[in-house]
Amino acid sequence: MKLSVIARHIGATLKGDPDCRIDGVASLQRAQAGDLSFLAGPRHLDALATTGASAVIMAPDHYRDDLGLHCLLVENPYAAYAYAAQKIHPLPTFTPGIHPTAVIEDGADIDDSACVAAHCYIGSDTHIAAGVLVGPGSIIAADCRIGRDSRLVSRVTLGPNTRIGERAIIQPGAVIGEDGFGFANDKGKWVKIPQVGGVLIGDDVEVGCNTTIDRGALDDTVIEDGVKLDNQIQVAHNCRIGAHTAIAGCTGIAGSAIIGRRCAIGGGVGIVGHIEICDDVQLTGMTYVTQSIDTPGTYSSGVPIEPYPAWRRNYMRIKQLDDMAKRLRALEKKQDEKN
Repeated sequence: MKLSVIARHIGATLKGDPDCRIDGVASLQRAQAGDLSFLAGPRHLDALATTGASAVIMAPDHYRDDLGLHCLLVENPYAAYAYAAQKIHPLPTFTPGIHPTAVIEDGADIDDSACVAAHCYIGSDTHIAAGVLVGPGSIIAADCRIGRDSRLVSRVTLGPNTRIGERAIIQPGAVIGEDGFGFANDKGKWVKIPQVGGVLIGDDVEVGCNTTIDRGALDDTVIEDGVKLDNQIQVAHNCRIGAHTAIAGCTGIAGSAIIGRRCAIGGGVGIVGHIEICDDVQLTGMTYVTQSIDTPGTYSSGVPIEPYPAWRRNYMRIKQLDDMAKRLRALEKKQDEKN
């Protein structure tokens, strides 16, 4: 692909040969001739002197005439790199049709341009729109809807009454719309509560490998447009995740939690149920959220690693905090009485 084509695609100012051929993408450190790379920030400037890349995406402030590189100048190099990489490495194509080993129940409606791969099951009254890929080994229950150009890569399971929007990507092993953890206690015995809601997923959503999204107990679990979920995330029943929120792996979200729009949630975060997190909140990795957040900003609660002897001493002091606080209050009271 010519560099001029990529420049037009990402809206970049081209400094160099427009006919330079680009075959792939790579990091500055590992790039070779034919590769396109990017400069994310000033701390990587030294790598420009030794990179083997044919062209580099960078901010205008970092460009110099003596770099000896073909350059694409944009304000947000990382986002531009993402668009360029999509252009150079588009999603794999597939052949429309239904594989002979697939099982299709009566009443299922599958567009002629869709692909249902080997060993899939499609339940009754399910609608699969144009350009959809249902990858090998996937199971789609009854009364589901999969929107135009969405991709279920492989071994994806959709429970009853699951709605997937357009251009969604569901990675292998994801389970969406099966029963959540709903039980009532009757004199020490657990009684299962039927889960009768569904899951509603918007457009341009990506769900990572082995992530689970439970169906609602009564109302639907909702994942709004543009949400990005990493691998091995648990979204419990009746949760709502706002548009364009991104959540990293191994995060657990308990039932009926509401997360706002444009939030960024780090890996291993725990969020208790029945709370609300407002728009534009960032949670650092391993944060444990036990109450609602109503002010945008960055929040943390994890304890960083330290050498064991220091950690043990600090932990013992934490256990003494209540006693220390009582003694401090007593001293303050005595001081007030003297004054």
